[in-house]
Amino acid sequence: MSLKEILLGYLLYLVPKNLMSYWVGRLTCLKMPGILGPALVAWFARRYKLNMDEAEFPLEAYPSINQLFTRRLKPGARPLGEGVVHPADSCLTQRGEIILGSLYQIKGWGYSAQELLAESDVSHWEHGHYLTYYLCPTDYHRVHSPVAGKVVRITHIPGALWPVNLWSVHNIPHLFARNERLIFYIDTALGRVALVMVGATNVGKMTLCFDSDWVTNQPNQREIRRKDMEPAFEVQKGEELGIFNMGSTVVMLYPPGFLDSFPEDGGVEIPVRMGESLFPTSH
Repeated sequence: MSLKEILLGYLLYLVPKNLMSYWVGRLTCLKMPGILGPALVAWFARRYKLNMDEAEFPLEAYPSINQLFTRRLKPGARPLGEGVVHPADSCLTQRGEIILGSLYQIKGWGYSAQELLAESDVSHWEHGHYLTYYLCPTDYHRVHSPVAGKVVRITHIPGALWPVNLWSVHNIPHLFARNERLIFYIDTALGRVALVMVGATNVGKMTLCFDSDWVTNQPNQREIRRKDMEPAFEVQKGEELGIFNMGSTVVMLYPPGFLDSFPEDGGVEIPVRMGESLFPTSH
Protein backbone atom coordinates (compact mmCIF):
# COMPACT_ATOMS: atom_id res chain seq x y z
CA MET A 1 0.00 0.00 0.00
CA SER A 2 1.38 3.39 -0.98
CA LEU A 3 1.86 6.29 1.45
CA LYS A 4 -0.97 8.12 -0.31
CA GLU A 5 -3.33 5.20 0.27
CA ILE A 6 -2.31 4.94 3.93
CA LEU A 7 -2.97 8.65 4.48
CA LEU A 8 -6.30 8.39 2.66
CA GLY A 9 -7.27 5.50 4.92
CA TYR A 10 -6.48 7.46 8.08
CA LEU A 11 -8.38 10.47 6.77
CA LEU A 12 -11.44 8.35 6.01
CA TYR A 13 -11.36 6.86 9.50
CA LEU A 14 -11.32 10.35 11.02
CA VAL A 15 -14.00 11.98 8.86
CA PRO A 16 -17.54 11.79 10.34
CA LYS A 17 -18.86 10.03 7.24
CA ASN A 18 -22.50 9.66 8.25
CA LEU A 19 -22.85 13.28 9.32
CA MET A 20 -21.06 14.54 6.22
CA SER A 21 -23.27 12.36 4.01
CA TYR A 22 -26.40 13.65 5.74
CA TRP A 23 -25.47 17.26 5.00
CA VAL A 24 -24.31 16.54 1.45
CA GLY A 25 -27.72 14.99 0.90
CA ARG A 26 -29.41 18.10 2.27
CA LEU A 27 -27.29 20.35 0.05
CA THR A 28 -28.11 18.43 -3.13
CA CYS A 29 -31.80 18.99 -2.37
CA LEU A 30 -31.43 22.77 -2.29
CA LYS A 31 -33.11 24.76 -5.03
CA MET A 32 -30.77 27.57 -6.03
CA PRO A 33 -32.31 31.03 -6.51
CA GLY A 34 -32.88 32.57 -9.91
CA ILE A 35 -30.98 31.08 -12.82
CA LEU A 36 -28.36 29.39 -10.62
CA GLY A 37 -30.39 26.23 -10.11
CA PRO A 38 -31.17 25.50 -13.77
CA ALA A 39 -27.61 26.45 -14.75
CA LEU A 40 -26.10 24.04 -12.19
CA VAL A 41 -28.42 21.20 -13.20
CA ALA A 42 -27.68 21.78 -16.90
CA TRP A 43 -23.92 21.86 -16.22
CA PHE A 44 -24.10 18.61 -14.27
CA ALA A 45 -26.10 16.87 -17.01
CA ARG A 46 -23.57 17.97 -19.66
CA ARG A 47 -20.51 17.23 -17.53
CA TYR A 48 -21.57 13.66 -16.84
CA LYS A 49 -23.31 12.99 -20.16
CA LEU A 50 -26.64 12.03 -18.60
CA ASN A 51 -29.07 10.45 -21.05
CA MET A 52 -32.06 12.73 -20.64
CA ASP A 53 -33.85 11.12 -23.58
CA GLU A 54 -34.88 8.36 -21.16
CA ALA A 55 -35.95 10.71 -18.36
CA GLU A 56 -39.59 11.14 -17.41
CA PHE A 57 -39.36 14.93 -17.80
CA PRO A 58 -37.13 17.37 -19.72
CA LEU A 59 -34.01 18.71 -18.01
CA GLU A 60 -35.58 22.04 -17.04
CA ALA A 61 -38.17 20.21 -14.90
CA TYR A 62 -35.52 19.24 -12.32
CA PRO A 63 -34.83 22.20 -9.99
CA SER A 64 -32.13 20.52 -7.88
CA ILE A 65 -29.23 18.10 -8.29
CA ASN A 66 -31.02 15.57 -6.08
CA GLN A 67 -34.14 15.60 -8.22
CA LEU A 68 -31.95 15.08 -11.27
CA PHE A 69 -30.13 12.21 -9.50
CA THR A 70 -33.39 10.51 -8.60
CA ARG A 71 -35.26 11.10 -11.86
CA ARG A 72 -37.63 8.42 -13.11
CA LEU A 73 -37.48 6.83 -16.53
CA LYS A 74 -40.22 7.65 -18.98
CA PRO A 75 -42.70 4.80 -19.60
CA GLY A 76 -41.34 2.32 -22.14
CA ALA A 77 -37.78 3.65 -21.95
CA ARG A 78 -36.45 0.23 -20.91
CA PRO A 79 -38.13 -2.78 -22.49
CA LEU A 80 -37.47 -5.69 -20.13
CA GLY A 81 -35.37 -8.66 -21.21
CA GLU A 82 -36.31 -12.30 -20.77
CA GLY A 83 -36.09 -13.93 -17.36
CA VAL A 84 -34.15 -12.39 -14.47
CA VAL A 85 -32.94 -8.86 -15.23
CA HIS A 86 -30.33 -6.54 -13.77
CA PRO A 87 -31.76 -4.31 -11.01
CA ALA A 88 -29.83 -1.12 -11.78
CA ASP A 89 -27.66 0.80 -14.22
CA SER A 90 -24.27 -0.14 -12.83
CA CYS A 91 -21.08 -2.12 -13.18
CA LEU A 92 -21.26 -5.81 -12.29
CA THR A 93 -18.20 -6.12 -10.05
CA GLN A 94 -18.51 -9.56 -8.42
CA ARG A 95 -20.46 -12.75 -8.96
CA GLY A 96 -20.23 -16.26 -7.60
CA GLU A 97 -21.69 -19.17 -5.67
CA ILE A 98 -22.52 -18.76 -1.99
CA ILE A 99 -20.51 -21.48 -0.22
CA LEU A 100 -20.56 -21.90 3.57
CA GLY A 101 -22.47 -18.64 3.69
CA SER A 102 -19.61 -16.67 2.15
CA LEU A 103 -19.57 -14.00 -0.56
CA TYR A 104 -16.54 -12.24 -1.97
CA GLN A 105 -15.84 -8.54 -1.85
CA ILE A 106 -12.78 -9.10 -4.04
CA LYS A 107 -11.10 -12.35 -5.01
CA GLY A 108 -9.79 -14.03 -1.87
CA TRP A 109 -11.42 -11.57 0.53
CA GLY A 110 -14.81 -12.63 1.77
CA TYR A 111 -17.62 -11.67 4.09
CA SER A 112 -20.64 -13.61 5.29
CA ALA A 113 -24.28 -13.55 4.30
CA GLN A 114 -25.06 -13.54 8.03
CA GLU A 115 -23.19 -10.25 8.41
CA LEU A 116 -24.73 -8.74 5.30
CA LEU A 117 -28.32 -9.57 6.23
CA ALA A 118 -27.91 -9.44 10.03
CA GLU A 119 -29.64 -12.82 10.16
CA SER A 120 -28.49 -15.96 11.98
CA ASP A 121 -30.01 -18.42 9.49
CA VAL A 122 -28.97 -17.87 5.88
CA SER A 123 -29.12 -21.52 4.82
CA HIS A 124 -31.81 -20.65 2.28
CA TRP A 125 -29.10 -19.15 0.05
CA GLU A 126 -26.45 -21.85 0.52
CA HIS A 127 -25.20 -22.91 -2.95
CA GLY A 128 -27.20 -20.11 -4.45
CA HIS A 129 -25.54 -17.17 -6.17
CA TYR A 130 -24.71 -13.55 -5.46
CA LEU A 131 -24.07 -10.60 -7.76
CA THR A 132 -22.59 -7.26 -6.72
CA TYR A 133 -23.34 -4.07 -8.66
CA TYR A 134 -21.58 -0.72 -8.26
CA LEU A 135 -23.52 2.42 -9.16
CA CYS A 136 -21.37 5.45 -9.82
CA PRO A 137 -22.77 8.87 -8.85
CA THR A 138 -23.81 9.63 -12.41
CA ASP A 139 -25.76 6.40 -13.02
CA TYR A 140 -29.55 6.28 -13.02
CA HIS A 141 -30.28 6.01 -9.27
CA ARG A 142 -33.46 3.98 -8.98
CA VAL A 143 -33.28 0.28 -8.13
CA HIS A 144 -35.83 -2.07 -9.68
CA SER A 145 -36.95 -5.59 -8.91
CA PRO A 146 -35.12 -8.13 -11.11
CA VAL A 147 -37.97 -10.64 -10.66
CA ALA A 148 -41.72 -10.81 -10.19
CA GLY A 149 -42.90 -11.80 -6.73
CA LYS A 150 -44.03 -10.49 -3.37
CA VAL A 151 -42.02 -8.26 -1.05
CA VAL A 152 -42.56 -10.05 2.27
CA ARG A 153 -40.05 -8.25 4.48
CA ILE A 154 -37.99 -5.06 4.54
CA THR A 155 -35.00 -4.57 6.83
CA HIS A 156 -33.04 -1.40 7.56
CA ILE A 157 -29.62 -1.90 9.16
CA PRO A 158 -27.93 1.31 10.33
CA GLY A 159 -24.20 1.34 9.79
CA ALA A 160 -21.17 3.23 8.59
CA LEU A 161 -21.04 5.08 5.29
CA TRP A 162 -17.64 4.18 3.89
CA PRO A 163 -17.06 4.89 0.21
CA VAL A 164 -17.70 1.84 -1.96
CA ASN A 165 -15.18 2.79 -4.65
CA LEU A 166 -12.26 0.65 -5.81
CA TRP A 167 -9.94 1.84 -3.03
CA SER A 168 -12.42 0.94 -0.29
CA VAL A 169 -13.29 -2.45 -1.79
CA HIS A 170 -9.58 -3.35 -1.69
CA ASN A 171 -8.81 -1.84 1.72
CA ILE A 172 -11.88 -1.94 4.01
CA PRO A 173 -12.68 -5.50 5.14
CA HIS A 174 -16.34 -6.56 5.27
CA LEU A 175 -17.21 -3.27 3.59
CA PHE A 176 -20.74 -4.09 2.45
CA ALA A 177 -21.60 -5.63 5.83
CA ARG A 178 -20.30 -2.52 7.66
CA ASN A 179 -22.21 0.09 5.71
CA GLU A 180 -25.86 0.98 6.15
CA ARG A 181 -28.20 -1.39 4.31
CA LEU A 182 -31.78 -1.48 3.12
CA ILE A 183 -32.91 -5.02 2.29
CA PHE A 184 -35.90 -6.30 0.32
CA TYR A 185 -36.92 -9.96 0.65
CA ILE A 186 -38.92 -11.04 -2.40
CA ASP A 187 -40.75 -14.38 -2.47
CA THR A 188 -41.05 -15.97 -5.89
CA ALA A 189 -42.24 -19.32 -7.22
CA LEU A 190 -38.60 -20.46 -7.16
CA GLY A 191 -37.67 -19.25 -3.69
CA ARG A 192 -36.78 -16.12 -1.78
CA VAL A 193 -34.54 -13.47 -3.35
CA ALA A 194 -32.77 -10.77 -1.33
CA LEU A 195 -31.97 -7.36 -2.80
CA VAL A 196 -29.55 -5.39 -0.61
CA MET A 197 -29.06 -1.66 -1.17
CA VAL A 198 -25.76 -0.62 0.45
CA GLY A 199 -25.24 2.99 1.50
CA ALA A 200 -21.98 4.89 0.97
CA THR A 201 -20.26 8.19 1.69
CA ASN A 202 -22.34 11.09 0.38
CA VAL A 203 -25.37 8.90 -0.21
CA GLY A 204 -27.53 11.30 1.75
CA LYS A 205 -30.22 8.68 2.19
CA MET A 206 -31.90 5.64 0.70
CA THR A 207 -35.67 5.62 0.34
CA LEU A 208 -38.44 3.26 -0.74
CA CYS A 209 -40.50 3.94 -3.83
CA PHE A 210 -43.70 2.65 -2.20
CA ASP A 211 -43.42 3.68 1.47
CA SER A 212 -42.31 7.19 2.45
CA ASP A 213 -41.85 6.17 6.11
CA TRP A 214 -38.56 4.44 5.31
CA VAL A 215 -35.70 6.95 5.05
CA THR A 216 -32.14 5.97 5.99
CA ASN A 217 -29.21 7.90 7.51
CA GLN A 218 -31.38 9.97 9.80
CA PRO A 219 -30.34 11.26 13.25
CA ASN A 220 -30.88 8.79 16.11
CA GLN A 221 -31.30 5.73 13.89
CA ARG A 222 -29.39 3.10 15.85
CA GLU A 223 -31.51 -0.06 15.91
CA ILE A 224 -32.15 -2.59 13.17
CA ARG A 225 -35.69 -2.21 11.89
CA ARG A 226 -37.52 -5.19 10.40
CA LYS A 227 -41.00 -5.09 8.98
CA ASP A 228 -43.00 -8.08 7.74
CA MET A 229 -45.27 -6.84 4.99
CA GLU A 230 -48.88 -7.73 5.78
CA PRO A 231 -50.23 -8.15 3.25
CA ALA A 232 -47.18 -8.83 1.13
CA PHE A 233 -46.46 -6.15 -1.46
CA GLU A 234 -46.79 -7.61 -4.95
CA VAL A 235 -44.06 -6.44 -7.30
CA GLN A 236 -43.64 -6.94 -11.02
CA LYS A 237 -40.32 -7.53 -12.71
CA GLY A 238 -38.79 -4.15 -13.48
CA GLU A 239 -40.90 -2.29 -10.92
CA GLU A 240 -39.20 0.38 -8.81
CA LEU A 241 -38.20 -0.61 -5.27
CA GLY A 242 -35.76 1.94 -3.88
CA ILE A 243 -33.78 5.09 -4.56
CA PHE A 244 -30.16 6.01 -3.89
CA ASN A 245 -29.67 9.72 -3.42
CA MET A 246 -26.22 9.28 -4.96
CA GLY A 247 -24.35 6.23 -6.27
CA SER A 248 -23.64 3.11 -4.25
CA THR A 249 -23.89 -0.70 -4.37
CA VAL A 250 -26.54 -3.39 -4.76
CA VAL A 251 -25.92 -7.01 -3.71
CA MET A 252 -28.35 -9.64 -5.02
CA LEU A 253 -28.76 -13.07 -3.39
CA TYR A 254 -30.50 -15.84 -5.32
CA PRO A 255 -31.39 -19.26 -3.86
CA PRO A 256 -29.98 -22.50 -5.33
CA GLY A 257 -31.65 -23.62 -8.54
CA PHE A 258 -33.05 -20.19 -9.25
CA LEU A 259 -30.82 -19.74 -12.27
CA ASP A 260 -30.79 -22.56 -14.82
CA SER A 261 -27.25 -21.81 -15.88
CA PHE A 262 -24.86 -19.60 -13.97
CA PRO A 263 -21.60 -19.15 -15.92
CA GLU A 264 -18.97 -19.43 -13.17
CA ASP A 265 -16.31 -18.09 -15.53
CA GLY A 266 -18.42 -15.10 -16.51
CA GLY A 267 -16.74 -11.73 -16.53
CA VAL A 268 -16.88 -8.93 -14.00
CA GLU A 269 -16.36 -5.18 -14.27
CA ILE A 270 -19.09 -5.31 -16.90
CA PRO A 271 -21.38 -2.30 -17.43
CA VAL A 272 -25.04 -3.34 -17.33
CA ARG A 273 -28.37 -1.57 -17.61
CA MET A 274 -31.50 -2.01 -15.58
CA GLY A 275 -33.89 -4.33 -17.39
CA GLU A 276 -31.30 -6.24 -19.40
CA SER A 277 -31.48 -10.03 -19.17
CA LEU A 278 -29.13 -11.52 -16.60
CA PHE A 279 -28.45 -14.71 -18.52
CA PRO A 280 -29.96 -16.07 -21.71
CA THR A 281 -31.17 -19.17 -19.87
CA SER A 282 -32.36 -17.66 -16.58
CA HIS A 283 -35.97 -18.02 -15.42
